[in-house]
Amino acid sequence: MNDMTVPAVLTAADYKSDYKPIWCPGCGDYTVLGSVTKALAMLQRPPHEIAVVSGIGCSSRIPAYTNCYGFHGVHGRALAAGTGLKVARPDLTVVVAGGDGDGYSIGGNHFLHACRRNVDLTYIVMDNHVYGMTKGQASPTTEPDWDNKLSPGGTGIRSFHPLVIALASGANFVARAFSGDPNGTAEVIAQAIRHPGFSFVEILSPCVTFRPEQREWKNHVHRAAVPETDDPARAARRIMTDDGFNLGVLYAGSRAVYNSRTRDTRATVAQIEEKEFAL
Repeated sequence: MNDMTVPAVLTAADYKSDYKPIWCPGCGDYTVLGSVTKALAMLQRPPHEIAVVSGIGCSSRIPAYTNCYGFHGVHGRALAAGTGLKVARPDLTVVVAGGDGDGYSIGGNHFLHACRRNVDLTYIVMDNHVYGMTKGQASPTTEPDWDNKLSPGGTGIRSFHPLVIALASGANFVARAFSGDPNGTAEVIAQAIRHPGFSFVEILSPCVTFRPEQREWKNHVHRAAVPETDDPARAARRIMTDDGFNLGVLYAGSRAVYNSRTRDTRATVAQIEEKEFAL
């Protein structure tokens, strides 16, 4: 899409590609995709000024299903690619999408340092507490006692708590949403993109194929009892006592955003090579 074809008023449909999603029936990622496109429509930024970056996994198919620039990276490296893109092209709105396996296991170190750097991008993680694409292994957020064929009796390993890690590592915006609430999720995503710095949104997105019991999440989720805070200490107390089903913005901080201080991005490849490799 170019400047000549951008409608006067953009709708969610303008951000959707012609590719048909191929997730399992009942997967929460369908409604997350809808929430993402609704959020982008709220922002009214043309698709060619937005880039969606992902890694590997069911949720990482998101870039193909949007009409924005997209980059489907390798396992666990979505934040590295998204950070590099935003630093090189600060004029773009950068949204990184992934899952709990991709983002918190092999991508866990990138997650910590992306929060710490506070580059102005938004990270959306569809968390279903399981590796869905590779047939149901326990993920970092899986409950330690979840009994399954691959981990009989459970792993016995404490679950990773992404919201706690995000806050402690320096994320400037921390929120949780639920795929069963598409409009509420869209509003949270739009708020995350608007907020300066690194914004992290955990979206509870059931995998009904390998975790059919997650259909009950709709009966457990609830709005956070207190409003968002800009006080890290208060946010830490809230998140550490969280039951895992509080929805809404839990922290919206005011840390200074990373200043890329990059060279002139208008330089050509030939000019860069001439300067960098001159003897």
